[in-house]
Amino acid sequence: MKNTALTSVHTELGAKMVPFAGFNMPVQYEGVNVEHETVRNGIGVFDVSHMGEFLLTGPKALDLLQKVCSNDASTLTISKAQYSCLPNDKGGIVDDLIIYKIKEEQYLLVVNASNIEKDWNWISSHNSDGVEMRNLSDDYSLLAIQGPKAVEAMQSLTSVDLSAIKYYHFEVADFAGIEHVIISATGYTGSGGFEIYCKNSEVKQIWDKVFEAGKEFGIKPIGLAARDTLRLEMGFCLYGNDIDDTTSPLEAGLGWITKFNKDFVNSENLKKQKEEGISQKLVGFEMVDKGIPRHDYEIADESGTVIGKVTSGTMSPSLKKAIGLGYVPVEKSTEGTEIYIVVRGKLVKAQVVKPPFYKK
Repeated sequence: MKNTALTSVHTELGAKMVPFAGFNMPVQYEGVNVEHETVRNGIGVFDVSHMGEFLLTGPKALDLLQKVCSNDASTLTISKAQYSCLPNDKGGIVDDLIIYKIKEEQYLLVVNASNIEKDWNWISSHNSDGVEMRNLSDDYSLLAIQGPKAVEAMQSLTSVDLSAIKYYHFEVADFAGIEHVIISATGYTGSGGFEIYCKNSEVKQIWDKVFEAGKEFGIKPIGLAARDTLRLEMGFCLYGNDIDDTTSPLEAGLGWITKFNKDFVNSENLKKQKEEGISQKLVGFEMVDKGIPRHDYEIADESGTVIGKVTSGTMSPSLKKAIGLGYVPVEKSTEGTEIYIVVRGKLVKAQVVKPPFYKK
């Protein structure tokens, strides 16, 4: 089991630690609902240093990205980030990721913790032009400082104007007394804020200064459980739940990051799928009857015939109602359609809704 550079800090703070993607991670401190509300209304900090970081450098770096990624990385300018996915050659997804254009001919890829080795091997297998690839995952830490008070609370720690960093943009700047930190507006919670990339040796100083600066704003450490409820309220996909090696980006509602103005791995088959139409689709739903949907619960029609399965589900702390994501046949995917979740053998009524569930 790997630790992050802050594991001892989480333990001292009384966090409940759990194994996650091969790491010892804080799942909660005070409790999911309290932590969730802290991020929605104030400011909270996640240690997400388990995520993977690859640096691609060289004149052919963009060509490699264009080959392995579904989105069009040629539209990236320096200081801009892009959400994308790595399609496999069977119609599914190797992983979803964020690409940062650091400078000309240099890109930082941020991948899911559970897929670091898989992604590295996959990208390497397509690197026929000698692009320099460096796996920085073990040397770098990542803090997500999230919530509507993040800009105001953190402004004293940097010389850049935090309010000027637009969504999916970033700055390489000073932060909390450390030079050359990536300050990125690419959060996974839907409540604004920043993600801070730094070296493992620097993260403790940054953590301490962040909590010092955020004290008067009610800053709190937040665990992975609240990260999951926050992202689900936004309808954001989680790899391993809502998307995986078997789900097509088009079925997952990721057509917007699947650009057919270039050739990429399996693009021909995906283009054909787009033209012919998909048979199943990832939808959001809210429970009408009492019951909480969970990952892998069956979805049925009114007659009890199984038509799909739940990929993510929870009791939404913000909305005080049970919500979920799941795959259903396209004809059952229209907003307002009644579906049934099989909870302990019973059919529990739900209704298809369009995410995000939480609207500011």
